[in-house]
Amino acid sequence: MSQTLNVPNHIGFVLDGNRRWAAANDLPIIEGHREGAVTLEKIASAAFKKGVNVVSVFVFSSENWDRGDKEVKPLLGLINGTVRRYMDSLHNEGIRIVIMGRRDGLRHRILKTIHKAEEKTKDNTKGTLALCFNYGGQQEIIDAVKALVGQGLSQDEINEKALSDQLYHPEIPNIDLLIRTSGEQRISNFMLWQAAYSELLFIKKNWPAFNEADLDKALAEFSRRQRRFGK
Repeated sequence: MSQTLNVPNHIGFVLDGNRRWAAANDLPIIEGHREGAVTLEKIASAAFKKGVNVVSVFVFSSENWDRGDKEVKPLLGLINGTVRRYMDSLHNEGIRIVIMGRRDGLRHRILKTIHKAEEKTKDNTKGTLALCFNYGGQQEIIDAVKALVGQGLSQDEINEKALSDQLYHPEIPNIDLLIRTSGEQRISNFMLWQAAYSELLFIKKNWPAFNEADLDKALAEFSRRQRRFGK
């Protein structure tokens, strides 16, 4: 890839289309999610190697609980197993893992995996993989506002920085490029605060079919855009 490209510091992915990919291939839904997990490992690794510092991924939203136990239970098991399986390889590559989202109500085994992954990789400095799990962008902002109220801040003391400091992981920078697969053109409550000035890119491919060539095209498209930040 040309070194003249302006590589985004932070890419956010809304991994859409796992179920559609499974249906198109006459496979159970969980197989679509499983293939999506394989794609995530490949794409995240490729992004870090291309100079991206932060990759955030919408793996399970706070609304996904409504899909029913038949899909949710296997999906939770897959997410838990995927984090455990890739933890060592990401650690060896110097990648830090953080989990963004509410943790109340999560099962002990998932909380244990989250804690282990974050603790094992907390000192790594070659990139950050932020997994948005049991996450909702509106809820994150609400929780941040509640934290400010709890601190007793006056109206004049509440500003952009004060609120940003109360987000789940305030050290995570704003998203530069937000990619959603499967052709849907919405961000679906994903990191609303952090995505305020992100470049949006909607790709027709379902997530399991997304590959490194697609990532290269996305990076090239980002490099062509003129970012004005409202100015």
